[in-house]
Amino acid sequence: MSSSHRRVSRRAFVQAGAAGPLTASAYAQVPGANERIGVGFIGYGLIGKRHVLDFRAEKDVRLVALAEAHERRLNEGLGELGQGAQGYRDFRRLLERKDIGAVVISTPDHWHALQTMLACAAGKDVYVEKPLTLFMREGRWMIDVANRHKRIVQVGTQQRSGMHYQRARQLVRDGHIGRVHAVRMTSFRNVMPGFGRPADADPPKELDWDMWLGPAPRRAYNPNRCIYHFRWFWDYSGGQMTNLGAHSLDLVHWFLGFAGPGAVSSSGGRFSLTDSGETPDTQDAFFEYPQCTALWSHREACAGQRPQSGMEFCGTLGSLTISRRGFTVHADPLVPPENAIPQFAGAHPAGGPQPVKNPEPGRLRTKPIEDTVGSTAQQFQRHVRDFLDCIRTRRQPVSDLESAHRVTTACHLANISMRLGKKLRWNAEREEIIGDAEANRWLVRPYRAPWDRELKALGVGG
Repeated sequence: MSSSHRRVSRRAFVQAGAAGPLTASAYAQVPGANERIGVGFIGYGLIGKRHVLDFRAEKDVRLVALAEAHERRLNEGLGELGQGAQGYRDFRRLLERKDIGAVVISTPDHWHALQTMLACAAGKDVYVEKPLTLFMREGRWMIDVANRHKRIVQVGTQQRSGMHYQRARQLVRDGHIGRVHAVRMTSFRNVMPGFGRPADADPPKELDWDMWLGPAPRRAYNPNRCIYHFRWFWDYSGGQMTNLGAHSLDLVHWFLGFAGPGAVSSSGGRFSLTDSGETPDTQDAFFEYPQCTALWSHREACAGQRPQSGMEFCGTLGSLTISRRGFTVHADPLVPPENAIPQFAGAHPAGGPQPVKNPEPGRLRTKPIEDTVGSTAQQFQRHVRDFLDCIRTRRQPVSDLESAHRVTTACHLANISMRLGKKLRWNAEREEIIGDAEANRWLVRPYRAPWDRELKALGVGG
């Protein structure tokens, strides 16, 4: 670690006690209404490229710098940022720049928490991709550091910025489908036979493998552990539960106002894909909320007859199905309860409830609605705009740290339940698994040196 970065870390540590009103130095970094915000990017993969394009489209932004451990991606990204942008193989050099007021983090999951905290300590506002954390305790550390340094943090659950999602949420909250008592969430596809079993090898010269690993355990380089495929390994990710599941559960919490489940149980495994991955290709997770249940199912080895991904809110008047393309309110027919009992050979069983005349045939319990205005591009663009506006106003963004932490916590609980093979009861206020010392040990993981010292300098993780 260079002396210049040690100065950054010590400065962050000294500032750790600076709670209270925004300091004069911090206030000076808040852009004026007519100033452009200097933005730096950390990571330039699939989602990183998308963020560069979306921020580039905003007129009040200057694309200042990019940090990327992979040289070819770094050069490609600099071409998109435009003339004058600087590139760094070590993201800490980017954080030292005074002309950068905001940072966009699009690295693999295991980097999200530490890079966000270091950026906040360096005085930057942050847009960080989901999933927020690799393990549960990181989320509370992030909140503590961001609050201490008075930073704005937007989390990449872009659906919250979608206009049709906002409309659907209001309909649910207004009782349009009645009292919601269940939610079903799915993501089905078929990627058989998987991604192979390549041998360990020397990392390519264009990749700084040690930097890519960061706080994760030291492992030999393997192409399946790196670009894109990192999601199939517990060292770097929680699999599809924390990847796609986080998006769906975020809507459950956001629509229904939940702070967290009371209990979680999950089963699954890597049953079908014949590759070197570890995270499950098949998983079902059951979340228990107050007077409501939520079921997540993903399949990596069967596309089935369902949409590739989607979710359904089940209410007492009907249901609402929603995806990034739009939503539909399916109204239940209003019929006497006796008439909803299945009939056999045209008649109800003798002695049981008999059909009655329906006084209002054809009447529905609520109004059907079809909304097809969903646009993924619009959701990303509006999410960026919300973040930039929050930098100027200092209000909380639509996808704030606290709510993202609680959603990611539910995802982590599902994975812990699956890996331990037991149901977990959760105390959301104390953030601990009730009556299970073994399971509580899974809430935190050690950072690899020297990144453990960075964590200590931030004043968290002790």
